[in-house]
Amino acid sequence: MAHTFEELVAKQRASDMAHAQVLELRDAYGPPAEAQLTGAQKETYETALRAWRDLAREVQTALSEYAKEAGRPRGDVEAEVERAAETPEST
Repeated sequence: MAHTFEELVAKQRASDMAHAQVLELRDAYGPPAEAQLTGAQKETYETALRAWRDLAREVQTALSEYAKEAGRPRGDVEAEVERAAETPEST
């Protein structure tokens, strides 16, 4: 599947937002291994964690495909995408 640079940036931003949600939940609930989470809290945290992992895996796969198709080093592409994802979206 062909990806554009803009798609990679959008995927990275989605992954970053999902990671931020996991960190927020961890701050609110406490570390999962140490905290006594309610059933709902545990389910919410695990769902957020799975979503982040899935999105991060999608980003990694897309980065590899894009770099291969472009004939560029994957690390260079990844760094460019991460920098672009850090800058606010223009509306």
